[in-house]
Amino acid sequence: MFKSMSTTTKWVAFFAAAAALVALPLVMQGAGLGAGWVRILALALLYVMLALGLNIIVGYAGLLDLGYVAFYAVGAYMYALLASPHLYETFPWIRELLPHGVHTPIWVVVPLAAGLAAIAGVLLGTPVLKLRGDYLAIVTLGFGEIIRVFMNNLEHPVNITNGPRGLDRIDPMTLGPNDAPWLNFGRPLEIGSLTIPSVTLYYYLFLALVVGSVLVCQRLEQSRIGRAWMAIREDEVAAKAMGINTRNMKLLAFGMGATFGGVAGSMFAAFQGFVSPESFSLMESVMIVAMVVLGGMGHLPGVILGALLLAALPEVLRYVAGPLQQATGGRLDASILRQLLIASAMITIMLVRPRGLWPAREHGKAAPSPVPAAGGSAKAGGAA
Repeated sequence: MFKSMSTTTKWVAFFAAAAALVALPLVMQGAGLGAGWVRILALALLYVMLALGLNIIVGYAGLLDLGYVAFYAVGAYMYALLASPHLYETFPWIRELLPHGVHTPIWVVVPLAAGLAAIAGVLLGTPVLKLRGDYLAIVTLGFGEIIRVFMNNLEHPVNITNGPRGLDRIDPMTLGPNDAPWLNFGRPLEIGSLTIPSVTLYYYLFLALVVGSVLVCQRLEQSRIGRAWMAIREDEVAAKAMGINTRNMKLLAFGMGATFGGVAGSMFAAFQGFVSPESFSLMESVMIVAMVVLGGMGHLPGVILGALLLAALPEVLRYVAGPLQQATGGRLDASILRQLLIASAMITIMLVRPRGLWPAREHGKAAPSPVPAAGGSAKAGGAA
């Protein structure tokens, strides 16, 4: 009876949260708050997807990855090249092969971005299998910077990425045939008297991808693969002694975590309509790692909470830093003040909650002493 009530309560909470998330942008639209807040929510959902992917590598497998933004960049540039006129205008043979341009539908984009990012993850994981801790962090940090520099300079002798100028005129996501799509996320959708703006359509798309990502992560956590990752995280030597193939498990963690970054990158390119190397700096990787650590490594609700807070906090603080700058007569720079407030909030959280805002239950503690039986002595109960 208690178990069924607990399950019912969980389902009620789930459907209530789903209804709230679906109605939230429509309520904001009806309240006249504009598309700015919906855009902040949509970008926060992208960061949730990135944090969930990094949580597989850092939270489950215990592999410190400071170059995760590289997979984000791979997915973004993949979609930008396949959904913009850059290749069409640069290479005559592509113009002859595809006279109407390169336009990629969403059901091709998502698997392709996931697969390409997974390959990049395996390529990163292969040479660093024997590294741990600080050494692994330094190597992955270098990998992320290599990808950014590569995208920044790959315009000579053959212009592929357009260098620091970036790629623009990127097509929005579409559902259906290229010539007559059923749904174009770049245009408002009219359902009777209700008009759903483009940014709200992207919000729903990102929300669906986040829900799918959470389900995948939950299944992974409860599977044999997830338990093997956690065994490697706790003690790699013991895991290897128990027969776990640590090499393959680490590569799988890198590849599986990278897929989330690739898909999120392709969505970012379609949402922004423009990508450049500056969007994939080291600071992005640090922020994604901070989302996982501050939320609670290895715990899905905590990771989601940390991603939402750190993704939305910089944008929300714009409304705080501006008035403070005016109150001081312009002596305080708004952007610097915003960074100071974010850093102060992160330091406060780590001092008050060193294991994260919503950490997972602790493992490895000794079992509690058994309660003495009724009518028996404490000594006898303890011996029992």
